[in-house]
Amino acid sequence: MILTVLMLSLLIVVLDNSILNVAMKTIATPAPTGLGATQSELEWAINSYTLVFAGLLFTSGLLGDRLGRKKVLLFGLAVFGAGSVLAAVSASPTQLIAFRALMGLGGAFVMPATLAILMNVFEREEQPRAIGVWAGGVGLAIAVGPIAGGLLLDHYWWGSVFLINVPIVVCALVAMVIVVPDSKDPAPGRLDPVGVLLSVVGLVLLVFGIIKGGQLADFTDPEVLATVLGGLVVLAGFVVHQKRSDHPSIDIGYFRKPAFSAAVAAIALVFFALMGVTFFIVFYVQSVRGYSPLDSGLLILPLAAAQLIFAPRARLAVDRFGARAVCTVGMLVVAVTMAGMLLLGTDTPIWVLEVLFFLQGTGMAHIMPPVTVAIMQSLPREKAGSGSALNNIFRQVGGTLGVAVLGSLLSTSYRDGIQGTLDALRGVPGPVRTAAGESIEATLGLAARLRPLPAHVLTQRADAAFLHAMHVTALGAAAVSMVGAVVVVLFLPGKMGPAPHAAEPWDGRKAGAAR
Repeated sequence: MILTVLMLSLLIVVLDNSILNVAMKTIATPAPTGLGATQSELEWAINSYTLVFAGLLFTSGLLGDRLGRKKVLLFGLAVFGAGSVLAAVSASPTQLIAFRALMGLGGAFVMPATLAILMNVFEREEQPRAIGVWAGGVGLAIAVGPIAGGLLLDHYWWGSVFLINVPIVVCALVAMVIVVPDSKDPAPGRLDPVGVLLSVVGLVLLVFGIIKGGQLADFTDPEVLATVLGGLVVLAGFVVHQKRSDHPSIDIGYFRKPAFSAAVAAIALVFFALMGVTFFIVFYVQSVRGYSPLDSGLLILPLAAAQLIFAPRARLAVDRFGARAVCTVGMLVVAVTMAGMLLLGTDTPIWVLEVLFFLQGTGMAHIMPPVTVAIMQSLPREKAGSGSALNNIFRQVGGTLGVAVLGSLLSTSYRDGIQGTLDALRGVPGPVRTAAGESIEATLGLAARLRPLPAHVLTQRADAAFLHAMHVTALGAAAVSMVGAVVVVLFLPGKMGPAPHAAEPWDGRKAGAAR
């Protein structure tokens, strides 16, 4: 019952990010249909959430360990629900960006707390299975989001993609109060305000720099370099402070454990590859193949189905072969399916994409649960909040970096491929040609305004240029996945060692007797 309630809380946070992608075009439409948001405003509607979410993950984990994970989760759900209502009734893109940041604040307090409570409710031998279900729920939410978004936009206004969160939040809050026990670190020690401040500033600067580099498609821009380097310097200062402090927020010594450091690296690398590919596959399905947003959401179902089927069972393979072997094979499967995107063309049977998605989901289902177990079981049970936060930080930073870097690679490759065709167009002003080279959507928008013959040629060339750019990007994602496989095979232990010293786990019977 507790796991079900935690899954409900997790569902809305993950689902909201995937559901918003479907509504982007509608929000960009002028009022009254949408808000008339520009491309930059749409990007910040997504990035404001990511920035606040990533920046506060570590802080929320620490507060959960200190104040109580249930209290922190209830607070996060309430803020997320309030932010959803305000986002749904936004009257301008600026308001939407601000309320999305508020939702990011709530989400940052929900995500780590769900995993931390899970680790304190379940015994060590039960944790791999429970984490498998938790990871499978993440995959389900990623797939359900676009489908739910497509259905809502077919019948209601754009704000419905946010308002749907409210009844789920209310149900989760009520169930949380009744069912879920509270837990916290019994001896948290003194608060480390300097460490908390350094972690927030460092993560915000780093993630902002990554996002800005992706927007500009130029990571050598002075603003990008200054922000990223500033974030890394502050985080380095955080590490030094933690080593010298007699009451650190996190014991940096955990990173000396191969199981911990290899697992967080594997999470970052696999999400780098996955989020980058998810970014371009939407354009392939909708812009090149002509599928609707709802159809494209349905096409992602094999990815979710594979995670839902195999993630809860990954522990069986780990018990037999060890975490290193299972995760290495999973990484190799992800790398092969990334490279398999080279098979996709304008007329490729769609079942090829479905098979690739299913295999990719199967590979991920055998990576995420074992590495999450490795991270969480490397830390004492009373530090589950900060451990869960670190797990989510590396996943969030890896995914953000994947979208930025692989998105920039896609954009640059596409522009190089289409620029010659655009330059050859007669009677089209230079600024218009430049803008049309930014993306396949921009090129197709220009084609819609041209006479039939040049429009037909431009559309064909745009498809060809995008496919080439997509293949280059897919190879980049495959290479990153291979790096992940190397990290896992070299550093991830085959079998987990004994559990760290931990506080006594929550016992439902004792709690019931106490009540």
